[in-house]
Amino acid sequence: MQEPNQSFVTEFILLGFSLVPKTMPLLFSAFLMLYLLIILGNGLITILICLDSHLHTPMYFFIGILSILDLGYTTTIVPQILAHLVSPKKSISFSNCVSQMYIFLVLGVTESWLFAIMSIDRYIAICHPLRYKVIMSPWLCGVMVTFCGLWGVTSALVYTIFAMRLPYCGPNKINHFFCEVPAVLKLACADTSINDRVDFILGFSVILIPLSLILIIYVNIFTAILKIHSAQGQMKAFSTCASHITVVAMFCVPAMVMYMKPGYKASPEEDKKLALFYNVISAFLNPVIYSLRNKDVKRAFLKVTGWGRVPE
Repeated sequence: MQEPNQSFVTEFILLGFSLVPKTMPLLFSAFLMLYLLIILGNGLITILICLDSHLHTPMYFFIGILSILDLGYTTTIVPQILAHLVSPKKSISFSNCVSQMYIFLVLGVTESWLFAIMSIDRYIAICHPLRYKVIMSPWLCGVMVTFCGLWGVTSALVYTIFAMRLPYCGPNKINHFFCEVPAVLKLACADTSINDRVDFILGFSVILIPLSLILIIYVNIFTAILKIHSAQGQMKAFSTCASHITVVAMFCVPAMVMYMKPGYKASPEEDKKLALFYNVISAFLNPVIYSLRNKDVKRAFLKVTGWGRVPE
């Protein structure tokens, strides 16, 4: 039973990065530049997919959703990081912390399952090319994305409820740059072993199951690719899959390490690096990976801007 006179925290202090004050302007500039590039890259891909009819395909539909999710969860945390880097006040209210935690989890879980859906899309495109447009209908694509969103909303709600049902009576300093579940749980004035089990089970359902599904699908894809007699055809099929495999590895592996290890094994500095990688760095690299050597995206950009045409 909790003490009737026990006080609870009304705000948290985010300690952020353990750096000397002189490096703060440099760090602020780096985060600001990175955030602007994330907005530019993901925003440009989203606009091009909307405006160019040649990109109205299931693959680019999913890439557009991915870009929107990347914009969403980086906007949930990066502006606050920038504000705390230039302000001596690094507090966040309890309600804002819960909101940030929930929104971030919704978008992150949705993205995790979206990667699995994108692997299914690649499987059908490579293994059943003649039936691809029939199978991957706009209706089915919409249902798949809706499933990802509902799973994200539900899982995030469970995560947040189990984290916030615990008493937080002090200290109130979170050794992180945003309100991420593992960092917040360390401040709870109660046993968090149940939360560790819930986090592991939910981590299994929102990270490990999608990742296992992706692995199984790609085993089948690679088996089908090896049966292609043309070396050029094999290279084209492999290049189609390479971008997706890269972004999955950048996002899912760090997230799995973060959420599926026991709380007592967590290292604050290591957690910050992992979170920074799968939150910010992956959102920055996703547009580059998907569009750097993609003729469809280049052609759409030149068409929309009127700067010319990409040779066939």
